[in-house]
Formats: sequence, C-alpha cells, structure tokens
Amino acid sequence: MAVPAPILSDDQSDAKARVADLLRGTGVDIDEGHAAPLKEGRSAVMAITGKAGSGKTLLLAQLAQALRDAGVDVISGDYEARRRKDRRTLAILAPTNKAASVLRTRGVPATTIHRILYTPVYDPEYERIAQWLSGEGERPVIEELTELALDRAHAFYQQNNSIPGALAAAGLRGSDFITGWKRREEPLDIGMVDESSMLDKKQFEDLQEIFPTLLLFGDPAQLAPVQQSGSMVFDDLPEGSVAHLARVHRQDADNPILDLAHALADPDLTFETFERMIEDAAARDDRVVMGSRVEAAKMARSPVLVWRNATRIRLIHAFRAAYGAPSDALLPGEPLICDGIELPLKHRKKRIDLEARGLIKGAQVIYLGEGTRAGFSRLHVVGAPDPRVNVASIVKIEMPEEDEPFIPFAARMGATFLHGAAVTIHKAQGSQWPEVQVFAPDLWAAARVGRMEAGVPLWKRLAYVAITRAEERLFWVMRNRLARPDEPLGIEDLTTPAAALELTSEDPPRG
Repeated sequence: MAVPAPILSDDQSDAKARVADLLRGTGVDIDEGHAAPLKEGRSAVMAITGKAGSGKTLLLAQLAQALRDAGVDVISGDYEARRRKDRRTLAILAPTNKAASVLRTRGVPATTIHRILYTPVYDPEYERIAQWLSGEGERPVIEELTELALDRAHAFYQQNNSIPGALAAAGLRGSDFITGWKRREEPLDIGMVDESSMLDKKQFEDLQEIFPTLLLFGDPAQLAPVQQSGSMVFDDLPEGSVAHLARVHRQDADNPILDLAHALADPDLTFETFERMIEDAAARDDRVVMGSRVEAAKMARSPVLVWRNATRIRLIHAFRAAYGAPSDALLPGEPLICDGIELPLKHRKKRIDLEARGLIKGAQVIYLGEGTRAGFSRLHVVGAPDPRVNVASIVKIEMPEEDEPFIPFAARMGATFLHGAAVTIHKAQGSQWPEVQVFAPDLWAAARVGRMEAGVPLWKRLAYVAITRAEERLFWVMRNRLARPDEPLGIEDLTTPAAALELTSEDPPRG
C-alpha cells in the first residue's frame, strides 16, 4: 500500500506552485506529469528559504519525486548514462558529503556539488555492465566475471540503485572500473541545491553555467560564507524569485531544540535570558541537557562546536590526552577534518580523483589505521556512499599558543587533515548529528564582543547554527572542563554499506 505524501502547509503549497510555474516554462509540467525536450537558451533561478523546521527538505523531496514522476531522470555522481536529447535530467546537490548524506537518509538521491562538476571515466569493458544495469544495453559477457557475479551486481542495483556498489558486489574494486575523473564538459538541466546558504559566489556561478534551471534551498538565519560579509547568494535574487517558508508544522511543535532556535529571532533577547530558556527547557525535556563539562566520548563522532579557534585547539588536546593518544601517532577512531589537497599542478588528475572520492575541504573522516605505504592512511569518509579510502596523508595537529602545527606523520604530498574532535560553528554548517555539544562559554564571549552580522548579533547566528546541528539531543556545556571516557577509542561502530568499495589513491588503472 502506497504511503500518502505529507500534507503541505499553505506557504509550502504556495512555494511548490511557484516552482511548478517556473518548471512549466522550461517544458516540465509536474502537475500533469510530463516533460518536453529541453529548449536551449532558457535559464531561471529560484530560491526557497526558511528557518530550521520550516519544511524545506520535505518540499525538496516532494518536488524531486514530482519531477521523477514527470519522467525526469535523476543524475547521480557515480555513473551517467549516455544523454538522450528527448530526456530531461535532474541533479540534487549539497555542498558537503555530510549534507548530502542527510538528504539520502531521507530518501532523496543527493550527491555533492563537486561530484557533479567532475564525472568518473569508466573502463570500456566494465562500462558495458553499467549500461546494462541502467537499461542502456544488453547483458554483457565479461571474461573475468561469472554469470553469478553479474547476477549479484544486478540484484544489488535493483535494491540500491548504485552502479559502483553493484560493480563492487560483482567482486570489482574501484580501480578496476574507474580509470579517472574529468571536468564536466556539457551542461545539465535542472539542479536542486540544499544548504545553499553555504555557497560562495564562485560556486554559484559554476552551478549557473551547468544548470539552466536552478532551485536553491537555504536558511537565511545561518552564517554566511566567511568572505561574503554576511550575504548569501540568494540575497541578490529579485524579490519574485524567492519563496519564504514560515514555521507552521505540527510535527515540530513539541521539539524543544527548534523552539530555542526560533526564540533567537526576538530582537530583545539577551544571552542571559536565552541561557535561562535553555535551563527551563532542560528541566522539562531530556532532549536538552545543561552540561557541566564536555564529554570526550561524544567528541569522537560528533565534534564539540565552538566559536574561537583557541578553544577548538585546547579541546582537541584535552580529547587526545583523555584517550592517551601518543604525540607521534593517531589512534584508530580519531576524527579528522580534510583541509584540502596538497599536490602540484602536474598532479591535477590525482587531485580530481581524491576530491571526487569525497576528500573535499571540510570533509569529516575517521582514522582507521596505517595505510598500505609509509605516509598513507586508511580512512572512513563520513557521509560518502563508498566511505573507505586509502590515501597519502598529511596530518596536522595544531598546538596551543604555537604558530606551527605538530605533524605526527606525513606523505610528501596528498590530502591534508586537521583534528576533528572540535570544530568551529562556521565549519559545522551543512552537517547534523544525533547529539551535539555546544561550548557555551564561547557564545557568551561572542555576546560580550557585540559584533553584528547582516544586522543580527553574531552570538545569535552562532547559537542558531550550533543548536540546529542537533537532530535529537542538545548538550549546552557550561564549564571549561572535560569528562574522561569510560571506554577506549574504537572503529567498530563504523558500519560499511553492503559491498562498499575500498578505494585507494595508489592503485594503477587497468588496461
């Protein structure tokens, strides 16, 4: 029995109708359920904005389903069949792996912006399998694969709709069938971008070059990109191109975390009054906790959120000391943040390869252990569909009151990482965790400074972003103390999707 779609509120219905009008002008009618071939030369941008709990993700999911029902093909980042001029396409994007994974857990087939900008190049032999699985060719005969292996690939694809996962189920590694990555040369069609408040102007321009029709979903109460002086890309759109959602959803009415987030809109609210509101919420609902200290055990999988870099570095060192981490090595289970790729220009292909596999700036990873060669690490990329990688690594652990970081080990070049047990609230945007610890003394310091961002006190924007990262439980940490863990670090909790690939940056391509 089909599950009925959730009933939309008035503002959601209005926004959906406005999107439907825009799409109808491009030849896609989601009300009647049909799509005409794309006409060249037309372009349109629209934004759907709203605070946490206003139903942006629900609307995005319904629009995506309506587009699929109208015959629009969804493009993922793992394989793209040959384009047919009579078919329309849709890509659902997020700025980070974690943001894309949040959408995927809600049934929305999202991928990262980077994974759409760069497409995989398949070995021709194994591309025949991909074409067969995606309905573009006959069942192939592959000398190295048995009929049973092909059956496994087919069964996996029917269940998971993932070409790399299906090929892995057949017994192939990523380096068997993906020979490299290339910058997308041809434009696409319709793009839907979640967490668009994180986009900078260059990313927005890149997306406009690729997608003639672009739908942005964003939260205007979040923090703008650092280099954009408090403005977001949808702020410059014409008034008629923005639909704003108000919070009217019954399912959020009993959520104390969202109640606190929306209370921050009161222009007369002081930090002290807000903290008393948190205390009251904690007294009546265990989804809000007034913490006397930071819990080291929670930092291993969801970073404590801070404002100041000095606080971040201090908490990271307290975390490592609590687990007895040696100064010259990492323990399996330590969290890291990708800080970019350090490769010379002549290694551009390898850079694209690493970034396409999920190692983009800001990606959260968990250290699994030493890699297959000196300077290499085995890592779990949080939120990536195929999370296991083996990569040349440069790990930097910043030191309190020191200009230069300590480097426990490093390859000559490769992916660079900072420790991830604590992160700034700016860096946490686009991510969510079941439980989140917010370091309140930093927000008190931000309130004392009195800075404003786009007419709003900075501490309020920081508090809003920080507490809305919590999906289920918020810990408001009051003291600069750390509670030691009861158990050692481990990696047993890091489940790997069925038949996920162990991708490696050192395997040579076949052929």
